[in-house]
Amino acid sequence: MPEDAALILGYAQSVIFVPGYGLAVAQAQHQVRELADLLKIKGITVKYAIHPVAGRMPGHMNVLLAEANVPYDELKDLDEINGEFSSTDVAVVIGANDVTNPSARNDKSSPIYGMPILNVDQAQSVIMMKRSMSSGFAGVQNELFFLEKTQMLFGDAKNSVEKIVGEIKDL
Repeated sequence: MPEDAALILGYAQSVIFVPGYGLAVAQAQHQVRELADLLKIKGITVKYAIHPVAGRMPGHMNVLLAEANVPYDELKDLDEINGEFSSTDVAVVIGANDVTNPSARNDKSSPIYGMPILNVDQAQSVIMMKRSMSSGFAGVQNELFFLEKTQMLFGDAKNSVEKIVGEIKDL
């Protein structure tokens, strides 16, 4: 629920946003930037983890976030950000699926085994925004959905983020 997500975010010290194709489909980049700005006002460190193949073309997320005037120095590529997840309070995954799936690291029988992923599962808690529990482009169920630390927030990313923004303003 957006209220729960707002509480988790509102009391965090560090947040990493992980945008994916769902962000692009929902055109939620402006709302995500608004949420990030609210968190920064509260003194929370905000970064964005950009996987090189997130979205439907290389650089897709960079273009969308630039359109929303997200500061470029907050955008971190896979190699820059992966070591930071373990010391991050909350990872907010917005429509990214395969690029966050731990089976790429853990399951030798997985078709995505060996693909570099964002280590979202190492954050203290995860908020996963998706329309459903369906698999990503690779057709592989995401182990991240089933971790105790993961809170699933179903629905359109734009609407979900707008609701969280409203709740954060009320904290």
